Amino acid sequence: MPRTDQGVTTDRYMLIPRSLIFLVCEQRILLLKGAVHKRLWANRYNGVGGHIERGEDVLSAARRELFEETGFESSSLWLCGTITVDTGKDIGIGIFVFKGDCDSNHNQFSTKTIHTKEGTLEWVPFDHINELPLVEDLPVLLPRVLHAQRGDLPFSGHYTYDDSDHLVIHFGS
Repeated sequence: MPRTDQGVTTDRYMLIPRSLIFLVCEQRILLLKGAVHKRLWANRYNGVGGHIERGEDVLSAARRELFEETGFESSSLWLCGTITVDTGKDIGIGIFVFKGDCDSNHNQFSTKTIHTKEGTLEWVPFDHINELPLVEDLPVLLPRVLHAQRGDLPFSGHYTYDDSDHLVIHFGS
């Protein structure tokens, strides 16, 4: 099919693609506590990730972001879910959520705190997650990520905002 048949027009809803990555190791999950100088999510915990750049497939982008933000390389990443974020504008966000198991390279770091320019990476025990100041969707998102198993169908989420600009989260069944 030629490019002209792809149906790309500016009157259609568009998405900016992003990756969100969670590594799991021995009942711990790697989370990034945003640096105090960050515009978004300062001092809040999130997964690692970022924008998918032109010319990248989503898995390669996730591996690149993981390496850039943690120094870790992982061949164990797999797509466990997708989320669309309706910002109320013509352009929304598409998030590709990846999960990875730690391998021997990560295992040696599974109890250490690692400081980066993005913030502080911490291997958080599963039973301590809800004690942390998380970004607002993680209390709902993380149980789905932790429950996901390689080979499962990816979960599908849709985020919107209500009239008070509060995040509203829906997951498909």
